[in-house]
Amino acid sequence: MTVDSYPFDPEADTDRKVPDEEADRLLVGAVDLHQHPGPSPFPRRMSILDAARDAAGAGFRAIVAKSHHHSMVTDILALRTAGLAELPTEVYGGIALNRTVGGLNPYAVELALRMGGRMVWFPTLSSAAHVHHHEQHDTGFPTAEVDLRTNEIISILDERGAVLPEVRDILSVIAAEDAVLTCGHLGVTESQALIDAALAAGVRRILVNHPCFVVGASVEQAAAWARQGVHIEHCAVMYFGHPERRRDLGELLSFIKAVGVERTVISSDSGQKNNPLPVTLYRRAARGLLDAGVAEEDIRRLVGTNAAGLLLK
Repeated sequence: MTVDSYPFDPEADTDRKVPDEEADRLLVGAVDLHQHPGPSPFPRRMSILDAARDAAGAGFRAIVAKSHHHSMVTDILALRTAGLAELPTEVYGGIALNRTVGGLNPYAVELALRMGGRMVWFPTLSSAAHVHHHEQHDTGFPTAEVDLRTNEIISILDERGAVLPEVRDILSVIAAEDAVLTCGHLGVTESQALIDAALAAGVRRILVNHPCFVVGASVEQAAAWARQGVHIEHCAVMYFGHPERRRDLGELLSFIKAVGVERTVISSDSGQKNNPLPVTLYRRAARGLLDAGVAEEDIRRLVGTNAAGLLLK
């Protein structure tokens, strides 16, 4: 599959045809830290260029293209002469520290960040929390379209529970580049150890991804991380995606109330073949939050300002 063969069709999300000027206005300046365009071994609905054009049409300031399997930094650089550089929306990448990039590999992190990447996701598919969660639950997570080895678990801790030397090496690179560290799909115990080590290493930009999915963090835990200066991400696809998989909006609102608007980020976590497009999800999130009584100023922070503060130097 090439980057030009993805079935990109915004109008397939039929609610995109329905005018909603109030919600659309709140998306101007939005920053999505968690999009999943192709190329990927997982089936995707859009390419990086598709994603950037759609975001630009909605007035987004920036998006981040994420792959669980490889750094998208070089893909983004290669697309600059194909039209990416002409768009008003900035596009960034990073690297997820799974088996396909060598796991906890400081060489790969250094390369990705020094070629323009901005985010480092600690193990996602290879985390113990992810592997065990998907052994026990049908979550609708995609299946690779190419034959790949089964992910072996990667822990950031040694047998005594201490953070591994290679993790500290990676943290030093992230701190030096002033990049964004995310805990990926690590569970609560490993996430806490990583956050503590990152703060000690001088990392200033830290994000916990979707605490309600795989990570297993409670509202109280998320609030405690926020008090440490960490941002908490919630994914619009979980609350505004397919009806049969939607989580209750009250859960999201309870996290926002406990953590605080100033430490909460809403991302899409979309681009998969069978999910609504990221811009569609942002429109739905803006409308849903408005209908729930969230102030416009707070929604702008949730969908744009806070993420921009993390991502952009």
